[in-house]
Amino acid sequence: MTTQESTTFIIVGVTKEGKKFRPSDWAERLCGVMSAFGAERKMKYSPYVGPGDFNGDKAVFVDGRLGEIEPMAYRFMLNFAQDNDLQIVDGVCPLDGKK
Repeated sequence: MTTQESTTFIIVGVTKEGKKFRPSDWAERLCGVMSAFGAERKMKYSPYVGPGDFNGDKAVFVDGRLGEIEPMAYRFMLNFAQDNDLQIVDGVCPLDGKK
């Protein structure tokens, strides 16, 4: 994937119909798929994917650089959102700016 195709996006835990996505810890679970054990023997989220809040709703922040480094993982994140009819916000809020 190229930089133009791999944009930063947010998966918001609200369906396109406006219903909250469940379970309540879905964002942490999804990010856990992308985590690994660090040197200090603790699980660490990927530097390109992280849970957070967006306008008061649970969300997963995906850095577009993931698409260049691990295209399959990037597609997995997009497919998860699409398969669950979740809202996607494109090109905003880089991962280091999540709150």
